[in-house]
Amino acid sequence: MHAPVNSCHYGRGPAAAGLPRFFGAPRQSAAATAVAVLIAVLLSSCGFGKKKTAQEPSIKPTKPTSTWGYFSGPVETRWEADGRTMTLLNELRYTDPKGVVWIATAGSEVDGASIPRALWPFLGGPFEGKYRNASVLHDVAYDQKNRPWQQVDRMFYDAMRCSGVGAVEAKTFYFALYRHGRHWKFKKKPEESRETALNPSEVDAIQQWIRQNNPTLDQIDSRAASQ
Repeated sequence: MHAPVNSCHYGRGPAAAGLPRFFGAPRQSAAATAVAVLIAVLLSSCGFGKKKTAQEPSIKPTKPTSTWGYFSGPVETRWEADGRTMTLLNELRYTDPKGVVWIATAGSEVDGASIPRALWPFLGGPFEGKYRNASVLHDVAYDQKNRPWQQVDRMFYDAMRCSGVGAVEAKTFYFALYRHGRHWKFKKKPEESRETALNPSEVDAIQQWIRQNNPTLDQIDSRAASQ
């Protein structure tokens, strides 16, 4: 009677003599071993490929942004008894195309004063339709004065475009703000005296120039500064 076969040692040493022929055949053992090794390599390489594929996206996903940035949540407001002031009931947050975050905190009071009233008859009130969110942020930033007014006005333009205001309207607003806005010197903060008189022919001329030339904001700055 043969001793029990130890599977860890098959094909080696004295125990191999008592095995059936197909276990003891050297060529078949070598072929089986080669096949086993080949299968192991293929399975191993396939496994490694899966691990690498799973680890490739190492960049953390970021919130998708549009060309004009994005708002985080809607704004809720309450009209005050004076009929012209609104109080924010929740925070309004806007991230501009450069990644700068602008915040109007809950409790902020806004009245549209950062948009010269002379512009309202021609371009609409600051809290009407698609202008509202941008106007709220503009009002708060003008009250805080912790950034240059040029940066605040550009935020206003981007926020208007983000809200769906057309290019001609938004650029007309931007031009008029550069010419007639309530500006200040950054860090010193005294407000500059600005001419607020505006007539329909000037607005028409601005809009015609914008429609015909589609100027960049830098070009609008240059034209507005020269007038």
